Amino acid sequence: MAIFFQSGECTKKRAEGKLQIDMPLSPQLINVGQKQDALQVLHDLITSRGFRSWQKPHEKIMLRFVELCVDLKMGRFAKDGLIQYRNSCQQVNVTSFEEVTKQLVRLATEKAEEALDKEALDVDGLEVTPWLKFLWETYRTVLEILRNNSKLQALYAITAHKAFQFCKKYKRPTEFRRLCETMRNNLANLDKYRDQRDRPDLTEPETLQLYLDTRFEQLKVATELGLWQEAFRSVEDIYGLMCMVKKTPKSSLLVVYYSKLTEIFWTSSSHLYHAYAWLKLFSLQKNFNKKLSQKDLQLLASSVVLAALSVPPFGQARGASRLEFETEKEGNLKMANLIGFNLELKFESRDMLSRESLLSELVSSGVLSCATQEVKDLYHQLEHEFHPLDLGSDTKPLLDRISKLGGKLSTAPSLPEVQLSQYVPSLKKLATLKLLQHVSKMYQTIRIEFLAQLVPFLDFSDVEKISVEAVKHNFIAMKVDHVKGFVTFGNLGNESDGLRDPLTIFAETMNKVRAMLFPASSKLGDIVVPNLVETVEKEHKRLLARQSFIEKRKEEQERQLLEMEHEEEKRKLKLRMQTEEAEQKRLASEVEQRRRQRILREIEERELEKAQALLENTENHQIKVEEMERKLLKLAKRMDHLERAKREESTPLIEAAYQQRLVEEIESHEQEQQREVELSRERHESELKEKRRVTRMLSSESFVENMVIFQNRVIRLREAEFERQKREKEEHLQARKQERDVKRKKIYYLKCEEERIRKLQEEEEARKQRDAAGPSQSSAKYIPKFRLSQATEVSGSSDDQWGSRRPQHSGRNNAPPLVEGDQCGNGGERPGGDSWRSEEGRYAFRSGSPRSSFSSRTSQR
Repeated sequence: MAIFFQSGECTKKRAEGKLQIDMPLSPQLINVGQKQDALQVLHDLITSRGFRSWQKPHEKIMLRFVELCVDLKMGRFAKDGLIQYRNSCQQVNVTSFEEVTKQLVRLATEKAEEALDKEALDVDGLEVTPWLKFLWETYRTVLEILRNNSKLQALYAITAHKAFQFCKKYKRPTEFRRLCETMRNNLANLDKYRDQRDRPDLTEPETLQLYLDTRFEQLKVATELGLWQEAFRSVEDIYGLMCMVKKTPKSSLLVVYYSKLTEIFWTSSSHLYHAYAWLKLFSLQKNFNKKLSQKDLQLLASSVVLAALSVPPFGQARGASRLEFETEKEGNLKMANLIGFNLELKFESRDMLSRESLLSELVSSGVLSCATQEVKDLYHQLEHEFHPLDLGSDTKPLLDRISKLGGKLSTAPSLPEVQLSQYVPSLKKLATLKLLQHVSKMYQTIRIEFLAQLVPFLDFSDVEKISVEAVKHNFIAMKVDHVKGFVTFGNLGNESDGLRDPLTIFAETMNKVRAMLFPASSKLGDIVVPNLVETVEKEHKRLLARQSFIEKRKEEQERQLLEMEHEEEKRKLKLRMQTEEAEQKRLASEVEQRRRQRILREIEERELEKAQALLENTENHQIKVEEMERKLLKLAKRMDHLERAKREESTPLIEAAYQQRLVEEIESHEQEQQREVELSRERHESELKEKRRVTRMLSSESFVENMVIFQNRVIRLREAEFERQKREKEEHLQARKQERDVKRKKIYYLKCEEERIRKLQEEEEARKQRDAAGPSQSSAKYIPKFRLSQATEVSGSSDDQWGSRRPQHSGRNNAPPLVEGDQCGNGGERPGGDSWRSEEGRYAFRSGSPRSSFSSRTSQR
């Protein structure tokens, strides 16, 4: 549609003419199996200038276009067509674009399901499943086209949900990560480009709800696929979305949010954050779920208390650096914000989120009072009572009873199934730590066998692993001597000082020994004190220098990190510029290619106008010819039906006549048999008489001589008869041969003459048509000769007794048969005709057989 007209009306008519020409062309190409060419035709039409203003027929064209794209798996063509169609109908009829997009996704989904139903596919690799790969590319294409558009945000959310279900159904973790990253970038661009046209407004409730539903569906699928890192990033996306709009989502969504957080933190062994998430979940259910039963409330409270008890009673390992402490503080602050505890950066304590504050909050808020009695007893026994020798034996039955509690919450269906048995290993570890702490306060040395008896629910190897972790985190001080079979507990403060600086302890001990040996030496004391002050001053300066060095090293690391980020930004910017440059080149080449195609289309349109002008002149003639052909075909069809009807009517009559003839022949045969028996009997009697007569003749003497004479005479007569018949047969065969040669020559001559006459007639008719059409019609459509000959043959045909059309040439309609008795003539009876079906024909056929003539000759003899 690249031709420009001065009048807008002419342009519109031109576009409608183009649509009318191209629309019938595509089905014709599809019917002959040229789908690729049909798709190219529709693609050129959709990307043309005349397709930019939306019209109702455009939707049908797009539906056919996406169907061909799916059949041929041409995702790039589908993307170009959808972008063009979105631009044309975005401001006029968005519903039409949504229908076309849904049709594309629906067809791709059906093809993928059909492929999976037909054959067992290996869905572990998209390379061996082309339909699954095409479906995934379709989802990506649709999401890219629909992104950040306020008019298409509902369809964007629906497509995102279907893409999540695709990844979940076919276990596609890699594609799910890419999908999440794509949606994350789309949201970032939405916040970055605020002046974008048709940009979704997140402050609107409907828009915010769509985005939250999509992110929560992403979170659910991530947890079901076991992608816990991606699930945590989804939680961060939801929190970031909340911060962008400064609004809190509905309580039902918060329940899902915190329930997934509990799963994520438990999987990552972050027991403290897991317990805080459970506390928030408990508060939501208690405050907003009015149907929550007392049993479910008790089970939820027990889960919160056990989650809090499962938190280890120690923090970072001893000797952690300031950098590690800062990292932990930042992580603590980030987790607190995610969970909903907004803490300020001014807090320097490590107890921003701690086990002690959590347990105190559980007691003050009444969560502990809502728990089961077993959980309450376990809490008091581990946190408040001091019975180290009975702690293990008293804790074991409680843990056994707690492990049997749990189940599905009937009044809180949105929450996952609660099983308190998951906390039993952590509770056993806590009980072991508490027991070791209590025992260390009572005993300095204890036997290994006795300590193993105090912990009946664990092996001593497990107790030893727990004690190593406790010593590492500066929770207790103990040593295990397997050679002597003892466990030695020490003073935690002194032991840690001794391990930290053993040379200092040795120096102090030696100073004490020297003071005891030389108590009166004041000069030595005067020397020691200044040296001690100087040493402390040097140590203080060394520590300050070390702190300054650490700060410089941290700043250097930050500087290097910033430089790396700058380099990464430069690399990304360079890559983006290269991509944009390549895209500009591609667009320029496409523009040039479209310009060339436009010129070619203009030339084709001009040629098409000329062709249409020629076609209009011959249209009436073509219509008449087609009408004549239709009439002839209708007549032939009617004649065939009549002949078939005659055959169907005559079949039962022929069968009845045959049966009647068969009965008559059976009766005639029986009569002939009876007659033959009587004749045989009479002949036998006459022959007996003749035998008696001959016997009397044989008794005479001249009989033998007469018999020989008669025999010789008979032989001579028969030999003469045989020679005569032989000569007659040879003469007859020679005459038949000559007759056949004459017949063949006559037939050949007649056929050649008829063909010559027919060609002369065709040339005469063609000349008459050219003379009638005149010089203006010299370029009319060429009509083949076989069309005219066929029309002449059909119009002059006559039906033979088989119902077929046989040509009757001019001047020979009443001609006699070619040769008398010839099978190809009209006067003779054809061997393939119906005359043999009659009773006379069958009787003549049987009577004329060689066998019947032989029997007649035998009877004559």
